[in-house]
This record gives sequence, C-alpha cells and structure tokens, in this order.
Amino acid sequence: MIEKLKNLGWKQFGGLVLIIIIIIAFGFGGFGGGFSTNNQNNIAKINNTNVTTQNFMDYVNQSGISQEVIRNNLDNNIIEELLSGLISTTLIDLEIKDFNITINEVTILKSIKENKNFQDENGNFQRIKYEKFLLSNNLSAPLFELQLKNRELQKHLFDFIGAGTVTPEFLINNKFEENNKSLQIEYFDMENLYKIKDEYTLKEIEEFINENENQLKREYIDFRYVILNPKNLIGIDEFNQDFFDKIDAIENKISQGNTFSSIVEDINVDFVEVSEYAPSSTKKINEDLIYSKKASKIDLIETGDNFIFYNINNEYSRAPDLNDEIIKGEIAELIYQKGKFDLNRKIIEEIQNKKFDNSKFEELAGSNKQFSSINSIEDDSIIDINSVKMLYSLPTNSFTLVNKEDKIYLVKIIGVNKNLFNKTDEKYIVFVKNQKTNDRKNILQSYDQLLNNKYQVQLNQKTIDRVKNYFK
Repeated sequence: MIEKLKNLGWKQFGGLVLIIIIIIAFGFGGFGGGFSTNNQNNIAKINNTNVTTQNFMDYVNQSGISQEVIRNNLDNNIIEELLSGLISTTLIDLEIKDFNITINEVTILKSIKENKNFQDENGNFQRIKYEKFLLSNNLSAPLFELQLKNRELQKHLFDFIGAGTVTPEFLINNKFEENNKSLQIEYFDMENLYKIKDEYTLKEIEEFINENENQLKREYIDFRYVILNPKNLIGIDEFNQDFFDKIDAIENKISQGNTFSSIVEDINVDFVEVSEYAPSSTKKINEDLIYSKKASKIDLIETGDNFIFYNINNEYSRAPDLNDEIIKGEIAELIYQKGKFDLNRKIIEEIQNKKFDNSKFEELAGSNKQFSSINSIEDDSIIDINSVKMLYSLPTNSFTLVNKEDKIYLVKIIGVNKNLFNKTDEKYIVFVKNQKTNDRKNILQSYDQLLNNKYQVQLNQKTIDRVKNYFK
C-alpha cells in the first residue's frame, strides 16, 4: 500500500491513504484508549511527536473538503478517516527526517519548469500559465511549492525503501519459462469408479444409519397455523387501518399469553394442522418458514402480502424413516458422497506413501483414459486453475487428483515441453512488470512491519470528540 502513495498529491491524502500504516496506527492505541494528557490541543501522539488540533485543521483545509461535507458525514467517521490520513503523512514525514532525506530549491524549480502544463508548444516555461494554475486552484506559490517538495521527498523515501528490488533477468526468464511450459498429461474421470446410488442395498443403508445415528437424527415438529390477510380478517381485499388494528390485537394477545386456540376462535379463521414435519427437497414455503422459526413456539410473522399465525405443539428428534422414499434417497446420496470421499482419500494416501504406480493407474483408467496438454500455468480449459497450479509444482511421472467444477480426475504428468518466447511479446512484458511489482510489494510489506515496531501511535479520544462537536 505504500506503493500507492508515490503517485498521490497532497490533497489526495484525505481519501486514499497509506492503508497499512493506518491499520498500524489504529492498531496501537485505538479510539477507545487515548493517551493521558493535560494538553487538550493534542489530538494524537506518535512516539514523542504531538499531532495538534491545529495540525488537523490545517490538514482538513488543505484536503479541500468543505465543512458542510464534514458535518454531513460525522456519523460516517469522516473525522477518523481524515485523522488517519494526517497520521499517515506524519509518519512519512518522520521517516523522511529520520533518514535525513533532503531536497534543494533548485530541484523544485526545475520540476515546475519541466511541467508540461506550464510550457508552451516549444517546451518553454510560461510564467503566466503557472500563475493561472495557482489562481484556478486557489493556491499560493509557496503552498504549491511546499506540496511539490513534500511529494518529491516522499518519492525519494519510497525509492530509498525500494532500492535493490531489481530481480536478475535470468531468474525472471526461468520463472517465465516455468510458468509457460506445456504439460502433457493422461487423465480420466473418476466417476466410473464410484459406486452408484442405486447399487447400495437396504442393508448397507441401515448400517450407515446405525453408524451415524446421532448425526442423522432429524428434528420434527407438530404445529398448527393460519394464513391471515384482509379477506379473512375484515372481509375485504384492502390493507387498511382496520386490518392492521386486528393484527396488533393478535400480537397483544400473544404477548399476554393467550392460547392459539382461543385467538383463532376469536377471529373465526380455519387453521391448518401439520404433524411430523421436517424440511425436505420438496419445498413448502409456509411450513419451511415456520420450521425456521421453531425457537418461538407461538408467533405471528409477516410473509409477502400475508401474515402467518402459528403454534408449535410438539418438537422431537428421530432416526430417518426409510419407508419415506424422499428420506431414503437423501440417505443414499450421503452414502454415495461418502463412498466417493473414501475412494479419493485412499488413492491420495497411496500416492503420498509412494504405493501408487503406473500399473494401478492403467488398471483404474481402463478404456477411459484421455490425453491432453496444458499450455501454461493459466490454462484452465481442462481442469480448475488451482489444480493447474498444483500440477506445475509436480515433477514428471507424478500422479494426483484434480477437479473441474463438480468432476474429479486422476492425472498423470507424462511429459514437459519448454515453449520458446520472445522478450518483445506482450505476455512476457506484462510478466516482467508484474514480477517487479510483486518483488516491490514484498519489500514494502516488510517496511510496514518495521513501522509497526518503530512507532507507537496513541489517540486522544476527548480531543477527537471536541473536534467533532466543532463541526456540528
């Protein structure tokens, strides 16, 4: 995240800031802790450096955010976000000072004169363009030059931090070759090895239930319910005040402990009685909704254009009923999935223990074996991309299980071919750029950890609250 700051202007610090440093900052003290101080002008403290309310107000003014915007977003933690930005920039300033990074005025003036926005068509600096820029942005020359100086100092800091991140070309080439080599594979779909659901006997299903009795027990409920709407409560189809008064009256009776039967009798509406109910693959909207609310034995719930008034009479658990074809099918599916898992695990263990060889592969593959090529580490046309990455980490003649969507394949790597490439190819150029970026990120992440250990950040919650009150 430090990388992002390199290209930011001073005004942008109020928005996108050095996120990792912010996390570090607030991870130390937090808004709840604050630090003990008698100086109520201090809003934060970084080691021995005080961040004053004047520093904060200067930062807010330089951010270009209006007081109205701040006032309208106080509940959205805008003060905390702005303070995070100020702390981030203060940390950077402390680092610049600690590393004794300096920049002279000549460099600043050179930067201004070389800015194309301030030049004519011949590349000559035009003072009038510079003055117009300052006026249009409501900036004075000293303030703009200070901002420019800060940006240059930050750039020097980040260049200093990132020094030495150049990866040798031969390592980049080797990695690119490795990622873009072609793998020749033999593979087959494991589906033909799994025992199909219809092959499981009733005895096997019963044994499975006995072995997993506690896990397979299902909760059932017996209940009664009525659907309430304007038609059956007040005799018309309109949702008016009379209808909602009736609904309120029912809710009051429930809270007073009235029984389901007495309430239904008063409103004179027929109820539905359901016994031994548990959700299944056959969806029942009202019944499933009541089941999901079974923690409340009696309740009135809104659903669409209706209300459901229900009462659960009984709740109990029992083992699956194999006379119910739906339940029997669900149990068969569980056994089938367990059979797949067990066979997959057995093969993986044999591969890991070096007990799986080519003869076993050929025996299991039979006539279902296929041959194909994977053209790069990003080629997921045959198998899932995560499985591809795993294959690229294995040597030739390796075996493994991979997946593509809901299918499992047993794969053998039978060969590797290196592909020729040209350093002018777009793919190679992008790879080099990404590789350098990743190397730089690793160094900057280490730098963030260094800041975490180097600086103690504390916040003064009372002063923060005072600042909030100022904007109200």
